[in-house]
Amino acid sequence: MDFWSLFLMDFVKQLQSPTLGFLIGGMVIAALGSQLVIPESICTIIVFMLLTKIGLTGGIAIRNSNLADMILPALFAVITGVLVVFIARYTLAKLPKVRTVDAIATGGLFGAVSGSTMAAALTLLEEQNVGYEAWAGALYPFMDIPALVTAIVVANIYINKKKHRAATEQLSKQEYLSKQAVASGEYADQSDYPGSRQEYLSKQQEPEDNKVKIWPIIQESLQGPALSAMLLGLALGLLTRPESVYENFFDPAFRGLLSVLMLVMGMEAWSRVGELRKVAQWYVVYSVVAPFIHGLIAFGFGMIAHYTMGFSMGGVVVLAVIASSSSDISGPPTLRAGIPSANPSAYIGASTAVGTPIAIGLCIPFFIGLAQAIGGI
Repeated sequence: MDFWSLFLMDFVKQLQSPTLGFLIGGMVIAALGSQLVIPESICTIIVFMLLTKIGLTGGIAIRNSNLADMILPALFAVITGVLVVFIARYTLAKLPKVRTVDAIATGGLFGAVSGSTMAAALTLLEEQNVGYEAWAGALYPFMDIPALVTAIVVANIYINKKKHRAATEQLSKQEYLSKQAVASGEYADQSDYPGSRQEYLSKQQEPEDNKVKIWPIIQESLQGPALSAMLLGLALGLLTRPESVYENFFDPAFRGLLSVLMLVMGMEAWSRVGELRKVAQWYVVYSVVAPFIHGLIAFGFGMIAHYTMGFSMGGVVVLAVIASSSSDISGPPTLRAGIPSANPSAYIGASTAVGTPIAIGLCIPFFIGLAQAIGGI
């Protein structure tokens, strides 16, 4: 009983934080029909500032710390990103009215990372005076890229197998009709053309058509605005001495800019609720449940790193939160290009309308409360 009472008290307290307050406020004013509009260009600058700051923090911390400490958390981040895709492939894809390619794309988006969700988590940890490794934000690409690559590869393998199966069935049907025609004396026996079947199948199995190219997927992710800003900050923190500009500009502006972004995301989340009406209601169920499941998996991995390598409980929370998040910047364009047959209304609607608000509004306080209830922070 003490565990749950402590957890609920912490959970309610965190819901009242400024970061989550701006998110909820954005949803409320959008629901009331507010005409408030914040230009996209401003949002782009804000996202760049936030992720660059996180990258700088991680780069400076890595420069001043032991790289060996990152190995296990980074490995767990990779495993989690890949695992999330397969969870969607064998759960969401099996539900009624859900297309397999849409489910895989959804898994890829939920396996990838939301920079804004991670920024919100780091801010809340600081507000709660919860310590965490400064390089924890650098776990972002270790989960983001493997998830997107896995989703596109799995989707393309599925699509190619489906095409080949359909081609084989069509050929078998043609052979059956040919035999019927030969039996009636209308056509020559197909044995007069022994190479026809092999030639047809070889055309269906041309490597140019079936080969999934991995590097373009990785390149697309690395060149996306979110990871570009993050990696730029990481490189500058590692290779230069940006402490003065970091302390006088990026760090003081971080929380104010994040509050504006949360307001925008709240309004956008409400506006995208209608997109879910175009797809199966199972996406709503998945978007509510999956962030907690993904986060708990990562939380468990983080606890292993905590007990074996001294990974902080705050770091465990960060790992769990990035696992519960779904990409809102780099993921959608990457999946549009890599899985063009998937329905964007399904995976983007599920992520932005439900997944992101759940991750920020519920998962962040949930995992902080869980860590506090366990007694590690």
